[in-house]
Amino acid sequence: MTYNRPLSPHLSIHKKVLTSVFSILHRITGIGLTIGTLLISIWISLLALGADYFYIFKFISTNIIFKFFLFIWTVAIFYHLFNGVRYLFWSFGLGMDLKTVYFSSYFVLIFTLVATFGVWFIR
Repeated sequence: MTYNRPLSPHLSIHKKVLTSVFSILHRITGIGLTIGTLLISIWISLLALGADYFYIFKFISTNIIFKFFLFIWTVAIFYHLFNGVRYLFWSFGLGMDLKTVYFSSYFVLIFTLVATFGVWFIR
């Protein structure tokens, strides 16, 4: 390359807009919920297979990696739920001004964390 010109604008020079980040994260959590639901179904179906498979179920249930997976899956459930409600309001044209968009974004984050910790740590 004889000239010191960039070939094209790269993603790193663009400002990350909050709505686009939340939209991408909403799609990622949707895919994660689909995969997680399949894995949870397989995990629970081990109980239906009989007593011999209960030991496999118990081994999987006590594994720390599985508990971490369930925690992340719970975060994804609540994030996708609250952000989906926000998108539902947007479908009706409500809350589209910039101040409300940022407020609802923080609302989604806070309620996701509160709901997740409520499920996991409040007994």
